[in-house]
Amino acid sequence: MHQEYNKLVRDGIPEIIHQAGRECGVEVMSEAEYHQALRDKLIEEAQEAAEATSQDLVKELADLYEVIDALCAAYQIERSSILAEQEKRHSERGGFDQRFRLLWTQ
Repeated sequence: MHQEYNKLVRDGIPEIIHQAGRECGVEVMSEAEYHQALRDKLIEEAQEAAEATSQDLVKELADLYEVIDALCAAYQIERSSILAEQEKRHSERGGFDQRFRLLWTQ
């Protein structure tokens, strides 16, 4: 059965498909296409993490980190700069420890 995907996959996926006795088509994306595909993959993986069971959450968060690492490499962003920005935003706005739900403003 032929199924269309047209999405970014991990480097080992074509080989895994072939080892399973199946065929697939792949192409190498341009840099601009790759950057957009990573952003799309970020949303996909974040959605999967949001919907994951407690048992699967670690696996889905690991996938999300993999995409974040790829985005950092693609845009030459150092992880340390992300952590510094996270710390700055935490200092300015706080974290989520108090579990506040904003109900309204006026």
